[in-house]
Amino acid sequence: MSGYDERPWLARYRKGQPSDFMPDHGNGLSMYRASVEAAPHAPALHYFDGTLTFAELDSASDAFATALLDRGFTAGERVALYLQNVPQFVIALVGAWKAGGIAVLINPMSRQRELTYQLGDSGATVLVCLESLYGSVAREVESNVRLVVTTSELEYQTRHDPRLFGGVGRERHEGTEDLAELLAAHAGRRPPAVAPAPDDIAFLTYTSGTTGTPKGAMNTHGNVAFTAQVYRDWMSLGPSDVVLGVAPLFHITGAIGHVAVALLTGIPLVLAYRFDPGVLLDVLRDRRPTFTVGAITAFIALLHAPGAVRDDWSSLRVVYSGGAPISPSTAASFLAATGVYIHNIYGLTETTSPSHAVPLGTEAPVDPRSGALSVGVPVPGTVVRIIGEDGADLPPGEVGEIVTSGPQVVAGYWGKPEETAHAIPAGRLHTGDVGFMDSEGWFYIVDRKKDLINASGYKVWPREVEDVLYEHAAVREAAVVGVPDPYRGETVKAFVSLRPGAEASPAELIAFARERMAAYKYPRSVVIVEELPKTVTGKILRRELRTREEQ
Repeated sequence: MSGYDERPWLARYRKGQPSDFMPDHGNGLSMYRASVEAAPHAPALHYFDGTLTFAELDSASDAFATALLDRGFTAGERVALYLQNVPQFVIALVGAWKAGGIAVLINPMSRQRELTYQLGDSGATVLVCLESLYGSVAREVESNVRLVVTTSELEYQTRHDPRLFGGVGRERHEGTEDLAELLAAHAGRRPPAVAPAPDDIAFLTYTSGTTGTPKGAMNTHGNVAFTAQVYRDWMSLGPSDVVLGVAPLFHITGAIGHVAVALLTGIPLVLAYRFDPGVLLDVLRDRRPTFTVGAITAFIALLHAPGAVRDDWSSLRVVYSGGAPISPSTAASFLAATGVYIHNIYGLTETTSPSHAVPLGTEAPVDPRSGALSVGVPVPGTVVRIIGEDGADLPPGEVGEIVTSGPQVVAGYWGKPEETAHAIPAGRLHTGDVGFMDSEGWFYIVDRKKDLINASGYKVWPREVEDVLYEHAAVREAAVVGVPDPYRGETVKAFVSLRPGAEASPAELIAFARERMAAYKYPRSVVIVEELPKTVTGKILRRELRTREEQ
């Protein structure tokens, strides 16, 4: 770990000074346009055996923007993207920007109740979704959406891998428009040029935050341009690189670490519909990507995929992982098996991806007291404080809440000024995460301040799961906690008491929740108890349940 004193980035943060790092572009659209102008015929998107160049992406997104405007779309309206990792996600995202709109990034695992909430809260007037998701979920949702555009995961490629697309067919739904037909009808047309300001909203990403109520973080064009450049410059990405889309694009990691950095740098983004270890292994061999970022659970799954060999990883020059903690032993064993060192990265939806990262080519230190692997140092332009309960700064080594300021911090939460004022007063994000900085300027995450569960990088709020369990006729009381899981980091466990005379098995309750929630949210185990622990005022004690699990 020698040489740290000579590192300019460390000297800045020891002095509490932000760096002079400034983005090249003020908005996400201008950085994309620069890449199109620089190399229009370079590949922008690879999707199995299909490829879209930057010029083709530009034409398709022009056509989509024109179609929106022809249907009365106005600046500031919201376009909801309910899609997997397919080229249509990027086409619709850029097209929404060109029409002066805001994209709403929705998890394709969301079910009816979740989709209903996010469409209603965002006020989206356009929905772009897969035909399969429309038929199984979106068709039953009531909202203010006036235009539904459907598309298929089978488009833009001809391989039709049965591991992903077995049984998938085409289905036109009444009251919807087909994206391919829409683009063909508006081909060759260009929308009037728009120039979003840095503080204009690029997209809304939904997060449970610290209250349990899903909130739309307002990631601005300035946020997007800044963090895309952080990836480009700190990860040393250039014209010869290829980005592997491991993370879902609706997630802030995928939106910035995959889409935005590829659009900024003018390099190809490789998409593979959804995460499947065997499929991604084939993509690694076929496309030979050089950079990726994703949850450690995804890399572990790839490592143990049938047929995986060391050479499969040989093209990867830069690999980062965030969203879920990495143990030092996991990092070491991964390096030994693949020859690839996984650098830690840390950030939140509200920091538009990275606020901290382990500098490229540097191995993160391990805290000797806790055994935790460092999440890195603040990225350029970012000031991070560790504060105590009184709000005062704490010295190195002392544990407190992490508070982040910088160009990547969102403007606030959509339509929720009180929550914004509470979580981001004066632009300083109170993360709700607890950690410390050591004497060398490295940061470590110790725990979460609230009860948020982190399952493979996905955030699960216990109350949402409890509310679903309460919908079951047999459930009297429910409490949900996160418990350690060797693969997912944490997993969801529920404790339930039943109504007098009622019967329900743990398997039945798990199935009940699974039908009503995204796959990462439903409880993987349910324990039926006579009574849940409570305070004298009747409040259920989740912490006591967690303590029982740790004993």
